[in-house]
Amino acid sequence: MATQKPPIVISLGGSLVVPDEIDVRFIRAFHALLVRFLKRGQRFILIVGGGKVARRYQHAAKEIARLAPDDLDWLGIHATRLNAHLLRTIFRHWAYPKLITSRRKINAKIHAPVIVAAGFKPGSSTDYDAVLLARAYGATTILNLSNINWVYSADPRTHPNAKRLPSLTWVEFQKLFGTHWDPGSNVPFDPVASTWAKRWGMKVIITRGSDLKNLQKHLAGKPAKGTIIEEKKNPKA
Repeated sequence: MATQKPPIVISLGGSLVVPDEIDVRFIRAFHALLVRFLKRGQRFILIVGGGKVARRYQHAAKEIARLAPDDLDWLGIHATRLNAHLLRTIFRHWAYPKLITSRRKINAKIHAPVIVAAGFKPGSSTDYDAVLLARAYGATTILNLSNINWVYSADPRTHPNAKRLPSLTWVEFQKLFGTHWDPGSNVPFDPVASTWAKRWGMKVIITRGSDLKNLQKHLAGKPAKGTIIEEKKNPKA
C-alpha cells in the first residue's frame, strides 16, 4: 500500500470567514477551489481563526469587567470553534465529522480528506494548533491565509516606508514580532507558534487568502505571492 502524501495544512484567518458579516461569496469560492484539489486526491487540514468575531467579544467583555488573559483567550477560542463548525458543515461530504479542539484529539490515523480544527487552549492561537497538527501529520509547510499579501517591516497603514519582506528566517521574524502571545493580538503569525515552527524546521507561507488565483498557485506548488518564513540551511562546505 502506497504511503499517503501529507495533507496541506491551512491556517485560515477568521476575518476571511467573517470580515464583518459572514462572507458567503468567499467561502463558496474557497470551497470550490479546495474541492477541485480534493477530487485529485489531495488532503487538507483546515484550522480556522476567530478574527473579528473573537475581538468583538473580547472588546465587549473588557468594556464591562476586568478579565484575566485566560478568560479573554477562551472567548476567542469559542469564536474559532463557531467559525470552524461553519467550515466543517460546508465540507461535510469530505470532512471528518468532528472538530479537532484539543491536543489529545490529534490522531494521525484519521485519513479523512478534510480535517477541521479550531482553538485548543489559552496561551496561544490557532497558528500554534496548525503547527502541532502539521507535526503530527508529517507536513512541513503551513499556508497561513490572512488579509495581507506579504509581511512588512512595520504596519504599512501607519508607516508608509515599511518594506515588503518576501522571505524571512524565524530569527528575523521573532526580532520583529517577539515570542510572546497576547489574546486578541493582530500579528502575521502567532509568536508562540513561531518558536515551535523554528524548532521543528517548518516553513510558513503568509499570503492573502482572498486572492484565490494566487492561492491556487500555492496549492499547485507554483511560484506565487507571499512571505516565506523558514530557517535557511547552511550550504555544504
